[in-house]
Amino acid sequence: MVTEEKVLSPQEGLQLISDAIAMTKENIRENSFPFLLWGWIVAMASFSFFLLQHYTGFEFYFLPFPVFGVVGIVATFIYHRRRIATSTISYFTDFFYKMWLVLGISFFAVVVINVSQNNVPFTYTLLIAAIGTTTSGLVMKFRPLVIGGILFFTAAITTVYIADEYKVLIHGVAFILGYLVPGYLLKYAVKLPHV
Repeated sequence: MVTEEKVLSPQEGLQLISDAIAMTKENIRENSFPFLLWGWIVAMASFSFFLLQHYTGFEFYFLPFPVFGVVGIVATFIYHRRRIATSTISYFTDFFYKMWLVLGISFFAVVVINVSQNNVPFTYTLLIAAIGTTTSGLVMKFRPLVIGGILFFTAAITTVYIADEYKVLIHGVAFILGYLVPGYLLKYAVKLPHV
């Protein structure tokens, strides 16, 4: 069976291209959700960890990370399930989903390895965030994410030179500047700036 190929008029072709560009821009804006969600979660967990460790006698001061982490994983899963069910997933979106899935597994592995060796994992989690954020910014051609990634690299290097007890503060500030600020700029971007 031979199918006939529909020939588009120049106006229909331009409209098809215009629609594809508009959908891609909207998909890019939708990528702000994970940055905002995880920016708030990690920043709140970091500052809660510090406050509980330094200003209370609570023995399990580390609990904000696993508690907020589980909330974030569930929220991310629900968000992606709904997004897959309600919209067309582009190659671009599929790439980001898979890249951040691998980086999320890396976050978990780094935390488990460091905690089992009695080390704080903040330097390494900042490096993983730096890789993902910088890559996302470069692929999306969104300069604030690239700058956020550079801030993560800088924060990771900074943590090498400060006491372990203050690394979590650098961690929290880095997620505010590296995820939240670019995430809100991405969410409200009318025209995406180019790198």
